[in-house]
Amino acid sequence: MTTATTTTTTMMKAIRLHAFGGPEVLRYEDAPVPALKPGEVLVRVHAVGINPPDWYLREGYRMLPPAWQPPIAMPAIPGSDVSGVVEAVAPGVQGLAVGDEVFGMVRFPSYGDSAAYAEYVTAPASDLAHKPAGISHVQAAAAPMALLTAWQFLIELGHDHPNPLQPQMHRPVPIAGKTVLVNGAAGGVGHFAVQLAKVKGAHVIAVASGAHEAFLQGLGADEFIDYTQGAPEAVARGVDLVLDTLGGPTTGRFLQALKPGGVLYPVFPLGYTGADEAAQRGFTVSATQVRSSGAQLVQLAGLLGAGTVRVAIDSTFALADARSAHERAARGHIRGKIVLTVR
Repeated sequence: MTTATTTTTTMMKAIRLHAFGGPEVLRYEDAPVPALKPGEVLVRVHAVGINPPDWYLREGYRMLPPAWQPPIAMPAIPGSDVSGVVEAVAPGVQGLAVGDEVFGMVRFPSYGDSAAYAEYVTAPASDLAHKPAGISHVQAAAAPMALLTAWQFLIELGHDHPNPLQPQMHRPVPIAGKTVLVNGAAGGVGHFAVQLAKVKGAHVIAVASGAHEAFLQGLGADEFIDYTQGAPEAVARGVDLVLDTLGGPTTGRFLQALKPGGVLYPVFPLGYTGADEAAQRGFTVSATQVRSSGAQLVQLAGLLGAGTVRVAIDSTFALADARSAHERAARGHIRGKIVLTVR
């Protein structure tokens, strides 16, 4: 039985930005603890996962077409991925209670409303799941966005919201017994995609730099292509599905690696213009926008807790050092995820 409670804490430390720009605009400062709304819980944050949308917000979404750039109220707190302990529960919330350890991706997609780089965050109860007992808060905070992205692209979309990236809904195809190539396999989405594809019975080709070969083989990759030694699309042949975690204008190069009827999923499809040509050639190119889903995280928590899917941590930084964490992200070549820790 859940019970509502309130916290007497009114102020917290948070990372806020008052203007758009580079990592230097991230300020560690006092901020009000967010007010609890119906259907929400207040989480005392132990760790925060860092994701590309965090720096998209910090930069003012300059990577989006001007018509897509949303207005952002300042000061803004970035971040969406958290793991922590429930501090308070709004009346009527079922399934979560004060003291529960939880993790989730909060209010995504949203623009400046997730506010996870903080000591406290409010979250819709439907965005959260109980943290698996077998993993730490750091590992749990690293998982939600990247793991849900891999799951929703490859396994189950899990919602019926309109797709802002294309006219039709994204429909994952069965991958058991198929050959799946993951580009950017050592990164956040990539290292989860390798593992999920293996869980679902695919033959997995991992593409990354040579430094990550042993790491990815340890996660179950059947083949490895070092992109620094030659174009992976020129090496791989007869692939059923490519998950390009980098995407962008050059993602169409992977069409030459596909067998007839093959599928290309660019995680970042902006800039790609060849969908019609691909369709004429018998290929499917499809993308989606990852969305918060506590229900899917409940399923994934079982895989995480059992060690079937493992979380790789590139590096950790204290919340106050969020600027350094963003500078680390900007240097690239990340293995797994970057995480902020909160005292």
